[in-house]
Amino acid sequence: MHRSGAEIALSLGVVALGIGVAAVTATLPSEGGYAGIGPNFIPAVVGAGIILLGVWLGFEAFTGGWRKRVDEEEAFRPAPFLWVSAGLFAHMLLIGWAGFVVAGTVLFACVARGFGSRRLIRDLCIAIALSVGIFLFFVKLLNVNLPGGWLAPLLGGAGI
Repeated sequence: MHRSGAEIALSLGVVALGIGVAAVTATLPSEGGYAGIGPNFIPAVVGAGIILLGVWLGFEAFTGGWRKRVDEEEAFRPAPFLWVSAGLFAHMLLIGWAGFVVAGTVLFACVARGFGSRRLIRDLCIAIALSVGIFLFFVKLLNVNLPGGWLAPLLGGAGI
């Protein structure tokens, strides 16, 4: 049976990260307002998810190694990495002055391209629909201010 030290170490690192998230979450207040849940709820869910992921990776590492790994010659391809990285940097640069919808659309399109999509118009249509939907959900339903940017007048002046 194959046991990789790197896989085991990474699995333990993910579990440790989850435990760290859980420890910080325990210091957050748990009193809920009208919603009944406090500000520690979502971080607790994320921490639990990270711990479960680490345990799953550890199980895989101890029972024969991670499944469906790519061949060594296909392990890293720079073009997809650069597309996703460019999307993340563009999002950081655009969100403040262009707004959430524009930044989210650019991020989605770049990530789709990084994952191999060659259908830019379709990706942009999906990205706009998702970004507007997420924006309106947060701004109108959850009352969370997101930067409206260029599209704020079209979105009813929503956002900050």
